[in-house]
Amino acid sequence: MFILSRLDSVPPESFQNQIRELVIHHVGELSSVAISADNPLYPLYQYGVGMEVHQYLQALDGARGLTVALTLALDAEAPDQLLGFALSLPAEDDEQACALAFLAVRASHRRQGIARALLGDLQARHACVELNAFAGQVPWFEAMGMQVVAANGPQVLMSSTGQASGALIGRLDIAPIYQTAEVMQIHTYLLNQQGEDAMIEAEQMRDERLDELTAQAQECVRQRKTVH
Repeated sequence: MFILSRLDSVPPESFQNQIRELVIHHVGELSSVAISADNPLYPLYQYGVGMEVHQYLQALDGARGLTVALTLALDAEAPDQLLGFALSLPAEDDEQACALAFLAVRASHRRQGIARALLGDLQARHACVELNAFAGQVPWFEAMGMQVVAANGPQVLMSSTGQASGALIGRLDIAPIYQTAEVMQIHTYLLNQQGEDAMIEAEQMRDERLDELTAQAQECVRQRKTVH
């Protein structure tokens, strides 16, 4: 069993660490480039997406000018153990709208209704919930009442109303994360370990996968719009 807990301030370090661990292990699903585990660039995105989530967590105190909400799924018998989380961005100009930025559940606790409960909690508080999903994830979100709106690069924009909210939703500029000294150090390490040819090939592999996902997203939307 699990319980849901909403946080309106920066979570304790123990939960931050568990969230970071979850992100690192599921970065392929959470990264907007869907980096695959066999890509040599994988460690770089593990750091980058982990840092992105970390910065959103730090913004929970409101000091960074962002509106962020966090819901944790905790083990009912050991509430210090994180089973999953949903990080959302409530709209600044419409309390009925929000965007789901990250949703993750421990692999050991999937198919137990945790993700369903986390998303359901968000839907209960906001009339319009928006999110971006890869084509392969769309059927699950559709089963949760989300509707396809449009293709958005390699992902599909979905909302609980079937339309984009048009609301003002503040997001982090993640570009600076990938320009930090830490990322440069990771890249240099990978370059020395893998060699320049392997790194060029890794970037090509990432870009080709993005092209495939973009085509899948467009096809997913085309099918839905044809049916309806």
